[in-house]
Amino acid sequence: MAKARFRDVKQGRIGDNGKEKEGYSYPSMGRRVKAFITDSFMLLMPIMYIVFYLVMGGREGFAANKVLGWIDIIVPYLLISMAFIAKSGQTPGMRAYSMKVVDAKSKETPGLFRIFLRQLLGVLDFLFFGWIVGFFRKDHRSPHELISSTAMVDTE
Repeated sequence: MAKARFRDVKQGRIGDNGKEKEGYSYPSMGRRVKAFITDSFMLLMPIMYIVFYLVMGGREGFAANKVLGWIDIIVPYLLISMAFIAKSGQTPGMRAYSMKVVDAKSKETPGLFRIFLRQLLGVLDFLFFGWIVGFFRKDHRSPHELISSTAMVDTE
């Protein structure tokens, strides 16, 4: 076996015993944003169209009941994205960019309660700009992932 190079040990790619460290790599914030935009167009836009024109009867009906309209949009979006994550750990956008949601400790697909908590807190995280925290962390985890003890990892 070859001797471990000091640079590899220092940068954390190889442990002190000379073997490669087992771990997961975390996707960059750019890829996470791209996956979110993809999910928005694939999942959110059809829901918005249905709510705007079929449920509310047009733009005027949505303008008259904005709070109810947004609840009618966000609840189905959360349920659909929860179903995708519960089934495979990925939404269509995450699959397109080779990412997966896992439990932070066991690295397996999280349970339904954790997925629900993650998605619900993710909406609040988005509204109150908590996602900015991910830019300053090495693992790019946002507050909703820290609280729900989940993480996004690369699947490649």
